[in-house]
Amino acid sequence: MKLQRHGTLACLALTATLALSACGSDNNEPAGASASGPASAAANCATGTLNAQGSSAQKNAMAEWIKKYQQQCQGVTINYEPSGSGAGIQAFIAGTADFAGSDSALKDEEKPKADAKCVGGAAINLPMVIGPVAVAFNVNGVDNLQLKPATLAKIFAGKITKWDDAAIKADNPGAALPATAIQTVHRSDSSGTTDNFTDFLTKTSEADWTFGKAKEWKAPGGTGAKGSDGVASRVKGADGTIGYMEWSFAENSGLKIAKIGNGAGEFAELTAESAGKTIAGAEIVGQGDDLKMKIDYNTKEAGAYPIVLVTYEIVCSKGLAADKLPLVKGFLGYTASTEGQAALTELGYAPLPESVRAKVETAVKNIA
Repeated sequence: MKLQRHGTLACLALTATLALSACGSDNNEPAGASASGPASAAANCATGTLNAQGSSAQKNAMAEWIKKYQQQCQGVTINYEPSGSGAGIQAFIAGTADFAGSDSALKDEEKPKADAKCVGGAAINLPMVIGPVAVAFNVNGVDNLQLKPATLAKIFAGKITKWDDAAIKADNPGAALPATAIQTVHRSDSSGTTDNFTDFLTKTSEADWTFGKAKEWKAPGGTGAKGSDGVASRVKGADGTIGYMEWSFAENSGLKIAKIGNGAGEFAELTAESAGKTIAGAEIVGQGDDLKMKIDYNTKEAGAYPIVLVTYEIVCSKGLAADKLPLVKGFLGYTASTEGQAALTELGYAPLPESVRAKVETAVKNIA
């Protein structure tokens, strides 16, 4: 399976600058931990049921974490519905989700409503999954494609409508491009992946992308599909299509992925290594245990793939129900552990840099 190579690349890319402990052996296993199971889960098992929902981009990561945590801990049921980031945040605010997954941090207008749910505390953003956003395409006779951000913006804005357009030809000298009509595919649901993708277009191609940054798709035309899996399915099913989705969905569907121009003037292939170079330049802009991050989409790092999102778990710092608190801390403690992060490398994700992972783990321990 192609995803197996990502773990090795992630380690090569990130340990050089960020010392990712997930890429090496872990000699800090707590006493009493199972030799074959995740140490954090063994040390922090709880019982009960959690209901969460949100980001479909982290669906595969969450499924793997739930499976491993439930194998280690008896009497646990964790339900995660990949309903989309917007729906997840609304469920959290409404009190029907114990935590929410979102591909973007809480917005200013959402934060007061989310804080109101957390009696004596506040809603915090915990980065948990690094998921590169793939631009996948299906064009008969075209196996390799590279696109500058401005070209990509014009395609999704409906300004470029044929695959043999002069701008696409300029990005792909010597390529045989057909006159096939371009069919763009975007998310139909409120989506953090859309929020990140449109943020990238806004910050790299302001003159060509005039629809701003939002979780809901604003540009005219194109075809909407629910979830990253829905977008991947649409692209796979029709000639002439192009869409954006979380990397693991493109890989699992066997789709071709475009190289994207970065701030260094290169066309970068999407790999764990190239995505890691962009994440290395991200900074934490939240306060205290709120670990909201800022990504530089115009990164000039050589070889960096620029469209990368961070999926957060949104949870109360205080105010969780007494019967939920131990399980929330136990499960999120596992997902933030070196063992939990190491499990991501085979799924098309990159593990958190150790400097960030340690902060997330501390923030989970501080939940009360």
